Amino acid sequence: MGNINDYLLWRGDIPLNQRFKFNEIDSMILSRFSYLRFDKIKMEKEETISSISDKMKDIDDEEFLYHGDKELITNLGQSNRFKDMIVTDYVKIDDKSIEKQFGAVTVHISEKEMYISYLGTDATITGWKEDFNMAFMDNVPCQVSGREYFQNMCAKYPNKKVRIGGHSKGGNVALYAAITAPKQMQDRIIKVDNYDGPGLSKEIFNEYDNRKILNKMETYIPQDSIIGRILYHREKVTVSSSIEKLILQHDIYSWQVLGNTMIRSAKPTELSEDFNKTVSEWLETTTSTQRKIFFDSVFEVINTTKADTFGDIGKSMSKNIPKILNGYQELSVRDRKTITENIKVFTAAYFNIVKERESSKLNLKKEEISEKYLNKIKEVKNKLKIKE
Repeated sequence: MGNINDYLLWRGDIPLNQRFKFNEIDSMILSRFSYLRFDKIKMEKEETISSISDKMKDIDDEEFLYHGDKELITNLGQSNRFKDMIVTDYVKIDDKSIEKQFGAVTVHISEKEMYISYLGTDATITGWKEDFNMAFMDNVPCQVSGREYFQNMCAKYPNKKVRIGGHSKGGNVALYAAITAPKQMQDRIIKVDNYDGPGLSKEIFNEYDNRKILNKMETYIPQDSIIGRILYHREKVTVSSSIEKLILQHDIYSWQVLGNTMIRSAKPTELSEDFNKTVSEWLETTTSTQRKIFFDSVFEVINTTKADTFGDIGKSMSKNIPKILNGYQELSVRDRKTITENIKVFTAAYFNIVKERESSKLNLKKEEISEKYLNKIKEVKNKLKIKE
């Protein structure tokens, strides 16, 4: 077993053909492709993956968002399977004023197919705030941009079938772009792959209830998934196997592959299921206004540090902690109360769910003991030939 980088070493020399077709690992690789540091190089209108790899070779490992990204672009540049694919239409936008962080790139798999890869959440505070805005907004700016990007690519390359994918928030944008697209564009979609990204709101599913496109959508989550359990999923959900634990499983390089498929897990862990139920209950028992006030207030406090990323906050904790505490005290009484109440509701929901699960286990155990006891009585009666 190994990860997507190992796959490139094992199978990267095999070009796409009828025997070894485009598969879910190829999709996972291209969903991750949008995370690479295109903003650090001069992009031409058309590049090959090989030429991009060559341009990125001098970028330090630390400049990449995840450990494994530098290795990925190096391996892709040497891979017969990927190196000659054409890359176009790279875009990246960070706009604090409207809390928008969006990125996308198109990879032309062949003359007949293209892959739209959406960037997930980067390290910026703006990017994370937009993620949390999904808790109270039916659509956020990155989703709207994702839909526009998809439709623009369909218009620009009218003769190509389309695959769409993304990791983390990029996967969520992929789902949104596909489900809200016009039917004639949906018909051109081959597959939509969401790798541990949040689902969509109930309102979006209800407004765009299209079973045909749902059948083309699939979400992959690791067994301890947290990010991928946020909001709702009506598409197929597949559980993959990660060698990490808890939130670290969100790292796509920890997902295990064998041959041309991911290693599957039978089901999510209890931790993942508890978190999923807790978030669902919290969404049902709070209003969108309460959730908006909660997240706006929390990030208002965080923004008192003037940091661009959470990493920047961590580098100067001694300076930033007093700023955060002062920022909290400066919030209105209403906002502080809303923060406290949301935390209480979420915590209470979590412990109630855990309590119910443990109680169910105990009842099941009692039933098993009772059944064994009754069977033993029957066995003894049979031996003694006692009639019922």
